[in-house]
Amino acid sequence: MPQYKKIFPAVFAVLCMISMLIFSVYQPSTVHAASGYEFVILNKYSKSLNIGDEFQLIAVTSNGKKPSFSSSSSSVASVNTYGKVTAKKAGTATITVKIRNGEARCKITVQKTKIQVSARKISLENGCSAKLNVTVSTGHPATFKSSKKSVASVDKNGVITAKKPGTATITATVDRTSAACQVTVRQPTLKLSKSSVSLFRKGVVKLSVSSTSKSTPKWKTNKKSVATVDQKGTVTAVKHGTATITVTVDGCSKTCEVTVKKPQICFAKDSVTLTVGETAPANVSVSSKNKPEFSSSNSHVASVSENGRITARAKGRAYIYAKEDGAKERMTVTVKEK
Repeated sequence: MPQYKKIFPAVFAVLCMISMLIFSVYQPSTVHAASGYEFVILNKYSKSLNIGDEFQLIAVTSNGKKPSFSSSSSSVASVNTYGKVTAKKAGTATITVKIRNGEARCKITVQKTKIQVSARKISLENGCSAKLNVTVSTGHPATFKSSKKSVASVDKNGVITAKKPGTATITATVDRTSAACQVTVRQPTLKLSKSSVSLFRKGVVKLSVSSTSKSTPKWKTNKKSVATVDQKGTVTAVKHGTATITVTVDGCSKTCEVTVKKPQICFAKDSVTLTVGETAPANVSVSSKNKPEFSSSNSHVASVSENGRITARAKGRAYIYAKEDGAKERMTVTVKEK
């Protein structure tokens, strides 16, 4: 029995040396044993991860004690006290697992995330939308951002909406890696039903517009005193003259010149003779079909109603005027005694 006690330590030392020799053949660069024959065995000595991935590094120590874990670059891959490795950004890091007289290392490679967008360039009309699809090597969701929200906006699902003509860059980002798509919002095609129109005062005409844009047309006049226009394109003549009606869609404009014509006024007779107390119609025609405004140069001799009825008042002479939108004509009324 005393002989076994002397032999056993030597045999144990030889077995330890053999096991260390065998282990070093397979992992010569990652296992280190110091005096005392302490060593660390890992479940992995190299591992490739994607950003955001986690990996449990398992260590078996010769002394049965819990080892310490450390990372050469925690910004690339961090490790907690229990060996859980978390990939942070693309690059490499070495995880060192250590006991008092032994250690082992695991090389962590964090792959750069690959991201690909479905289109590098997109052309849209204002008001239209398009879906930008993203393929990501890690399967992680992308975030989207527009360089010019006033031109083209993008939601969290990558749906782009054209806002106004111009260019904007939509950027999809995953794990600090980005891919971009240039969006061009085109000038729309625009057609106006009329380029010119002639009206008399109080005349109305409806202008219509056709456009490839989904935006609402905006209408305006340069002379409200001559012609007005509402936001449905209805033009109303106010008085004689010219005005320009402009319709605009997404910065693209078309115009229509409106001419409000001066009407022609014509009396059936240039003159009429009446006796005091007698009445007679003015008998006037107006090309605009609008009712003229009547007046008398001397209402003591001959007056006229708003409907053009002349009444002889006293002996003498008077002029009856009819005017409409800048046009004015007269007839002579001679009044005699009864």
